[in-house]
Amino acid sequence: EGNPYTWWVGKANEKHYYWGGSGPGIQKCACGIERNCTDPKYYCNCDADYKQWRKDTGMLSYKEHLPVSQVVVGDVDRPGSEAKISVGPVRCQGDRNYWNAASFVTSSSYLHFSTFQGETSADISFYFKTSASDGVFLENLGNTDFIKLELKSATEVSFSFDVGNGPVEIVVRSPNQLNDDQWHRVNAERNVKQASLQVDQLPLEVRKAPTEGHTRLELYSQLYVGAAGGQRGFLGCIRSLRMNGVTLDLEERAKVTPGVKPGCSGHCTSYGMYCANGGKCVEKYNGYSCDCSKTAYDGPFCIKDVGAFFEEGMWLRYNFHSPGTSMKDLVSRTLLSSTDPETTAPDLNLNKEELSFSFSTTKSPCVLLYISSYTQDFMAVLVKPSGNLQIRYSLGGTKEPYNIDVDHRNMANGQPHTVNITRNGRDIVLQLDHYPPTSYSLPTTSDIQFNSPKALFLGKVIEIGKIDQDIYKYNTPGFTGCLSRVQFNQIAPLKAALRPTNASSHVHIQGELVESNCGASPLTIPPMSAATDPWHLDSASADFPYNGQAIGDGVNRNSAIIGGVIAVVIFTILCTLVFLIRYMFRHKGTYHTNEAKGAESAESADAAIMNNDPNFTETIDESKKEWLI
Repeated sequence: EGNPYTWWVGKANEKHYYWGGSGPGIQKCACGIERNCTDPKYYCNCDADYKQWRKDTGMLSYKEHLPVSQVVVGDVDRPGSEAKISVGPVRCQGDRNYWNAASFVTSSSYLHFSTFQGETSADISFYFKTSASDGVFLENLGNTDFIKLELKSATEVSFSFDVGNGPVEIVVRSPNQLNDDQWHRVNAERNVKQASLQVDQLPLEVRKAPTEGHTRLELYSQLYVGAAGGQRGFLGCIRSLRMNGVTLDLEERAKVTPGVKPGCSGHCTSYGMYCANGGKCVEKYNGYSCDCSKTAYDGPFCIKDVGAFFEEGMWLRYNFHSPGTSMKDLVSRTLLSSTDPETTAPDLNLNKEELSFSFSTTKSPCVLLYISSYTQDFMAVLVKPSGNLQIRYSLGGTKEPYNIDVDHRNMANGQPHTVNITRNGRDIVLQLDHYPPTSYSLPTTSDIQFNSPKALFLGKVIEIGKIDQDIYKYNTPGFTGCLSRVQFNQIAPLKAALRPTNASSHVHIQGELVESNCGASPLTIPPMSAATDPWHLDSASADFPYNGQAIGDGVNRNSAIIGGVIAVVIFTILCTLVFLIRYMFRHKGTYHTNEAKGAESAESADAAIMNNDPNFTETIDESKKEWLI
């Protein structure tokens, strides 16, 4: 129906369906653009579905989508269907001065440089970003001559100059606001024939020079970037300022100039979205960085899983208060609370919590995660003996814990699985892998506060006091497998154990914790829906290509026919083997009648040969020596 089986994932975890040599949104390969694909009905050579290998190759050069972080290949489950994927390195090139920037923080701030030498030709370009409605970008004066670029209003940029023939002004008017705190490009040129101004991709404004008059721009003062001559200066950021091909070093000059800061804040406005999984964008002079400290992830964009392999009997405990910290001191901590400040109750009772992690195991039963308290409250995530997942809440008010049993899937199959649990008061939302979230509700008699959380356990529960009987049974011998990206509200216990952070003192480990991402689910993009996914075996409504129609009792007719054919083939092979065995025995009988003379009285066939041939003795001795060696 048009949904691709194969795609790649780029920046911001977005799926892309175009390939090397093509462009965004086209959904073709290079051969589809050049119209020379193997099968003209398709736009990629690999779509031809031939028995011979076909190849699609090319460069992915749309930098807003790079780098490639994942390639998903489907439709390879059929017999004889194969795919090979190779992704080359990402290479960057360009002007290293592209981000040379300065921030003008007051309307009287300015930078000064040597006089601009542009007597007969001036080529000026730069980027600006501001929330102010007007201000002078730059100006250079002579006796009567001058050159100036300014933001005249929120929608107008002006380029004015005088070479002795009177002031000339070119204005570009934008249909959109230019003070939207986004980057805009300005390019102004002037020569003896004409002058021009362009802003972003708006139409170029051109003014012809007079046929007679002065043509040389004679300037004497310094070049001012920002406020000059008492005028209102530019408020905001300017970067990559080039004048006649020379990039002015705004950053170095800003370091020694009051009112101007090197670099440019505000990168997070444009790029903060790339800090994933709750990472916080932090402004830097020459760009931005992602603060992943309050996430269970690592890496430049907070997308690298932090996980570990647990051997049998190994466990990790994360204390919600560090050793020697009183409960009163703990009130000031916000890590245990979720991002909503309302959840920070004076007695550290939680009305809501968010829990997420990935795991893989082949052993059951086991305790994946357990949260204890200074009361009888607890929360646990278990794998039952059947391999099914169970979430257990005990918040008081009920005789037995409230259980959520996920019986439709075996989670102890060695595959990575992702668990996301969110509770807000009485409402619980559970999401497994990329299946739709399922809602549950605590009993009306249950309390809705998790009272005084104490510690979080991974792999095994080692706690003083009474423990739920089922959890006690599941606790031996313990979890064996992988856990990854574990996060409870803003606490990441595995990351605290594996990375030196302020929270590392809260962690206690029994056994050797080995970092591994084997518990991380490789799927970061939701798959196709069950109704359209031809390989989704749990869907009764799905169409199964190459497999025939499903029978009511679950047996496939094609499979039955194939089974019958295989049985006939096996029966034929057995019959052939019986015939060959009988033939071989008959052949041995014929050979037996041709033994050497004297065989009847000899102890063995070798002895008969030796008796019949006197010269054979030496040969046997030599053979025996060889055999002994």
